[in-house]
Amino acid sequence: MTLLLVVLFGIHALRALLPAEIDQEIIWTFGFVPARYEATLMAEQIPGGIGAGVWSFVTYSLLHADLTHIGFNMLWMLPFGSAVARRFGGVRFFLFFAVASIAGAIVHLLTHVGELAPMIGASAAVSGTMAASLRFAFQRGSFLSFGRSHDADEAARIPALPLSQALRNGRVLAFLGIWFVLDLMTGLGAIEIGLESQQSIAWQAHVGGFLAGLLLFSLFDPVPRANADSANLSSAEFPSGENPPSRDV
Repeated sequence: MTLLLVVLFGIHALRALLPAEIDQEIIWTFGFVPARYEATLMAEQIPGGIGAGVWSFVTYSLLHADLTHIGFNMLWMLPFGSAVARRFGGVRFFLFFAVASIAGAIVHLLTHVGELAPMIGASAAVSGTMAASLRFAFQRGSFLSFGRSHDADEAARIPALPLSQALRNGRVLAFLGIWFVLDLMTGLGAIEIGLESQQSIAWQAHVGGFLAGLLLFSLFDPVPRANADSANLSSAEFPSGENPPSRDV
């Protein structure tokens, strides 16, 4: 997690030292631009060429509009991303970060066909880590349980619930509902996060990253699954009652 913070803030600091026209070239080259995938003359003029059509599915997540944007993302990444990083380990975590970013870009592409505005920001990956944490964080002894272990590494390695069990857990369902409502409100502008007025929130990309984190968690998780008895115990313990304009994620 420390390495990720250094990379994100380092990239932003370096961009701040560059002339504005070069920084805009970086955004066009490494940001995610749906119009790039259209068979039009305009698409051919977008900087980056064929290579950008591949790497921008991930590199957009390393760029941010301003310090408020990166700070807001890291505010959510620190608690949830740290838990997932402890559980997955460094290599798996960065692969997971990339996959969640790709999922967010795919959903953004499908919902913004032909759009010219570059999308930048790590919010899709952040949403992915939040979703991944739901698979284990509410388990007894983990981060969001009432009986959390004082050892952070131990809390991060509590066996996860199977997805079918997690989706019957009342606290998980409550978190899911709150997250989707807040994401929708943010995307519609009901909640401001301090970004400049010409920028809009690519909330669909958040959904793509979140679903990837929830559904693909098991592909990255090195900890054996919880058995049926422990899953049932967990459910019993927590009953269901309880310049160019850009898009930022």
